[in-house]
Amino acid sequence: MLTIYGIKNCSTMKKAFAQLDAQQLAYEFHDYKKHGIDLKTLEHWASRVGLDALLNKKGTTWRKFSPEQQADILSSPHHTLQALQDNPSMIKRPVLVSNEQILVGFDPASYATLAG
Repeated sequence: MLTIYGIKNCSTMKKAFAQLDAQQLAYEFHDYKKHGIDLKTLEHWASRVGLDALLNKKGTTWRKFSPEQQADILSSPHHTLQALQDNPSMIKRPVLVSNEQILVGFDPASYATLAG
């Protein structure tokens, strides 16, 4: 079973949902707005894909922070993970988990290789 994490109304999420539906892949959707995200999950993802892959520095949430706040967030892995938990809209979307595979961001070619 695939689990896709993100925010329902995000345009990138909509593309990912459309591709998964077109491939007739069953998935569970974890909406950050409704369920948040636990620190243990973020730590696991970071250990697999790295914090840089998870942190969306192009999004409006990141840009709302002052340079000083951004520096504080980046000052340690713990601070970064805590900021992602507190502000899940800063997590690059979507995060797709399939068994032990973790895909961050939407890449149609990567999604095409998924099997249900």
